[in-house]
Amino acid sequence: QVQLVESGGGLVQTGGSLTLSCAASGRTFNTIAMGWFRQAPGKEREFVSCINWSGHSTWYQDFAKGRFTISRDNAKNTMYLQMNNLKPEDTAVYYCVSDPRAVSVTDFVGRGEYDYWGQGTQVTVSS
Repeated sequence: QVQLVESGGGLVQTGGSLTLSCAASGRTFNTIAMGWFRQAPGKEREFVSCINWSGHSTWYQDFAKGRFTISRDNAKNTMYLQMNNLKPEDTAVYYCVSDPRAVSVTDFVGRGEYDYWGQGTQVTVSS
């Protein structure tokens, strides 16, 4: 069993930065891939980024490339999403996600369904 708790969301102006954190409980954290999804009002949930168990392999959606950086600290059971040059279209609830069957980035991206979700943290970017 894994529990995920996000933090770090907030209100920021266009061009600003935020760093989201995801604190995980459970002994399997450092053996599985993790990721971030987001959902904007009135829109479907979309994949943002993911990272493999060791932190050495990452994947980003096109909109996140060059602006967002995913990382993890297995000693602290925490994953991060550094977001720079934020735009109003980045406004959404951001969710931390994991699944015990996904170890690599390939596993995670191809999974389609994920067992564990955090409660989400709101990111609002004002224009």
